[in-house]
Amino acid sequence: MIQLFQFLARQKVILLFLLLELINIWAVLKYNQYQHSLYFNTTNQWAASILSTTQEVKKYHQLRIVNGTLAEENAQLRSEILRLKSQQQPAVKLPYFVSEAMLNRYQAVASRVIDQSTQMSQNYLTIDKGRLDGIQPGMAVISSTGIVGKVMSSTDNLSLIVSILHTSNSVSAKLKRSGELGYIKWPGYQSEVADMMDVSKYKKVVKGDTIVTSDYNAVFPPNIPIGIVAKVGVQKDDTFHDIKVMLFTQFTTLQYVYVIKNRLAGQQAKLESTKPKAE
Repeated sequence: MIQLFQFLARQKVILLFLLLELINIWAVLKYNQYQHSLYFNTTNQWAASILSTTQEVKKYHQLRIVNGTLAEENAQLRSEILRLKSQQQPAVKLPYFVSEAMLNRYQAVASRVIDQSTQMSQNYLTIDKGRLDGIQPGMAVISSTGIVGKVMSSTDNLSLIVSILHTSNSVSAKLKRSGELGYIKWPGYQSEVADMMDVSKYKKVVKGDTIVTSDYNAVFPPNIPIGIVAKVGVQKDDTFHDIKVMLFTQFTTLQYVYVIKNRLAGQQAKLESTKPKAE
């Protein structure tokens, strides 16, 4: 305390000068209209600028919450779309789409991608939903634009997804225009491009054709977008087309996905297990 008083005593001239300057500035601003208005407007501009910056920072930190909310809403809408598409199928063409259980067969659960790879030959994703959210191995995973993969394993709160960018993964697919069947397989390079296999060279395939999941898909609901035909050729065996597919899903920027629950998956698996084995 004594040292503080000694310091103030040594600096008394400077302190007195600063005090008089403050009094002078206060008197100028108080008794002169122009200076008072200038001060008022300037401080208001500073305050507005600081407030605006603060609001922008708050908005930035709220983006994750907003994105999560939008993803949940999109999941509800996607579930409704799947149900309505099922209702719109003609009973003659798809006679099994007649029960209320089938019309409400699929449900979408929104999840956030917390880790993924795209540069390996066998790529995976990790999402922030697990068994407590009803996620189980074998469920289909899609994005807002196309297919992503299928659930490989789950913990209570997390799930591991086998990406379609996996050289051992394949997806039953068809050409939307003609209905021609084949399957999608990733060749192991370029996360944007996959191959469509087993399409006869005698079938018409046009660059720009849309490819979707087939009606015989064991994992994905039918007619989920996959990509478009980017290049058409003939394979070396001279039997099938060599089709390059530009995938709709942009894996390098993927943030949110939707896990598709098949409400009848258990019944289907139980029924198929009763099929007689080939001798």
